[in-house]
Amino acid sequence: MRDITEKYGLNAGKLWNTLQKYGPLTETTLLKSTRLSEEDFYAAIGWLARENKIRKKGNKFELKDTNLTPTVGKNAGKVWNTLNNQCDVDISSISKISKIKQTDAYAALGWLAREDKIRLSKNKTKTQPEKFSLK
Repeated sequence: MRDITEKYGLNAGKLWNTLQKYGPLTETTLLKSTRLSEEDFYAAIGWLARENKIRKKGNKFELKDTNLTPTVGKNAGKVWNTLNNQCDVDISSISKISKIKQTDAYAALGWLAREDKIRLSKNKTKTQPEKFSLK
């Protein structure tokens, strides 16, 4: 399996390329166009927000200076604190401990991945949920 930073970065590239090609698009259209899972989509949003490249205007996303820092950046701080206090935490626990929605937790993980601050812990079996920790 590839590194989580590489995975989220490649997904952010897919999202960026789609918006570059077609202009502002809704979440539904972006999900269909990029064929990303909802989790990977939100992680890509977080990555691009950290790079100051994506803006949400109404129900559409577009490539411009970000307006997502107040929410995604704040949530990234909450997730960082959670990971700093816990080790090998799954997304459900991150969401619960940080008191944010899972989609917001994935966006925060995307932000932190862009900063190269997280890693994906190796699962012993494929049935276990992915677990995250700080590098």
